[in-house]
Amino acid sequence: MFCRVLGVVLCSTALTVYFASHSIGTVVVTTLACSLLLQLAYFASVLFLIWRDSRVGQRAEHFGSCKEVGSEPPDLDEVNESADLLQRNQMRAISLLLP
Repeated sequence: MFCRVLGVVLCSTALTVYFASHSIGTVVVTTLACSLLLQLAYFASVLFLIWRDSRVGQRAEHFGSCKEVGSEPPDLDEVNESADLLQRNQMRAISLLLP
């Protein structure tokens, strides 16, 4: 799906630039620049998702460690499961970055 959208965006950019300038050199440079910007945006969005996921995990740990009067301490199994889930999500996001 991502490759199809990338191909459509790059082809439409190339056609638009060619009809506007009638220059193959300008088409190549503009298409490469567009490709670079799309890759940077994709990379930044993956980093943002990793950052947001780590903040959610920190927030969950914070609320789990809050002590109210008459409440019981958090179950260690639940804490370990949350940490395992966070680690799996981070590894999944990192695997998206690697070829």
